[in-house]
Amino acid sequence: MNTWQKIGVGAGVAAVLAGGTWLAFWEINKGVVTVQTAPAARQDLTSIVTASGEVKPLTYTNVLGEGIGKITEIAVKEGDHVKKGDVLLRLESVQPAADVNAQRAGIGAAEAGIKSAQANDVSAQADIKSHAADLEHAKLDWDRGQLLFKEGLIPKQDYDTRKAAYDSAVASLASAQARAEQSRAQLSQAQSGLTQNQAMLGRLSDILNKTTYTAPINGVVTYIAVRVGENVVPGIQNATGSYLMTISDMSVVTSEVMVDETDIVSVKLGEEAEVTIDAIPGKFFKGKVTEVGTQAVLRSSGLASTQSTTGNQEAKDFKVVVTLQNPPDGLRPGLSSTAKITTAQKKNVIAIPIQALAERTKKDLDEAAKENGQNSVTLAAGRPVPADGPEGSASALEKNPEIQGVFVVRDKRAQFVAVTTGITGVTDIEISNGLQEGDQIITGSYKTLRTLKPDARVKVDNSTPKAPEEN
Repeated sequence: MNTWQKIGVGAGVAAVLAGGTWLAFWEINKGVVTVQTAPAARQDLTSIVTASGEVKPLTYTNVLGEGIGKITEIAVKEGDHVKKGDVLLRLESVQPAADVNAQRAGIGAAEAGIKSAQANDVSAQADIKSHAADLEHAKLDWDRGQLLFKEGLIPKQDYDTRKAAYDSAVASLASAQARAEQSRAQLSQAQSGLTQNQAMLGRLSDILNKTTYTAPINGVVTYIAVRVGENVVPGIQNATGSYLMTISDMSVVTSEVMVDETDIVSVKLGEEAEVTIDAIPGKFFKGKVTEVGTQAVLRSSGLASTQSTTGNQEAKDFKVVVTLQNPPDGLRPGLSSTAKITTAQKKNVIAIPIQALAERTKKDLDEAAKENGQNSVTLAAGRPVPADGPEGSASALEKNPEIQGVFVVRDKRAQFVAVTTGITGVTDIEISNGLQEGDQIITGSYKTLRTLKPDARVKVDNSTPKAPEEN
């Protein structure tokens, strides 16, 4: 055998050995999945709901048009501090003032009419008394005349004269009483007229007063929407009056945020919150939840869901008000804000990264068990339970085919363990049942967790992945 033959035989032997080694390595690593792991460890967890909104004062009012007229003066400017009752602006008031003056003159005339009616009533009452006295005298004279005429002591003419005098006195008294009733009616009419004129004066005075707008609350003028010379109109039916300005009481400031419908169930009154304001970067302000909305608001239109006439499946939010404990000076309504509401806190609990959670169906678990020659599925704490076990185990799985759990590395295999979760932190989630402290759970990659089969062989590689080189 020459040298070239020896070299060829050696190369062939080396190729066979390399092929065998590669085949053995391939058989060993066949079906092995590379994963990243992390231990289940104890830590303090804080569950936070984050929502965005804007700064608003707890108390504010929009000044709307109540009267009609042209603006002649605006007595304040944006940023001015005002007290309740301070003049804000004035409208043209020539005609309303003239109407008030005319009505006051009418009230003066009505009062004079009442005095005249009262004098007539007094005179009528005096006439009644006078005619009553005359009637009494005539009656006595008539009674005596009747007795004297029966005894024949007076002639018939004298008798008739006394009778006529009596009848005249009766008629005069009745006439005086009628005039008294008339004077009382005139007095009542004059008094009603005065009341009517006073009511009209109140109405006209109100119209005149509405030409001068005053501050309804203590606060800051945060917005003025009109200018001198513009016309103001009052509200009619469902249409609101002209929007003039906004007065805000900035002594109590809130952050009104919109919380997603999936998070609102965990938000409660009195929970603490941390508010950031875009205009004041790097600072955090403490606050508390003082109002939790009960009506869903459509995210696209901002209308309450009950105002929508058609059913839809679009996302909804709920209004939550967070009152700031120590608001900084210079805040303005409408500034963008973000509130982080602390909904739950737990200390020293077993927690894992949220991305480690996975879901598998009962069918997936049964198939994995059959492939490994088992007749069981794995539940919490890694305890195998027979598929035809007692009620509350396999039957519970049948009722809930989607099982939430994590993959735990045991004997170089990814064992699926069903878990019970608790509160959720920023990146971690509490495991209240199913894991022990120190269990090595599979945390990645995301693609691997999506496709990983229960009881699959795995290889742990927790090295930091290299960044791709730039061209």
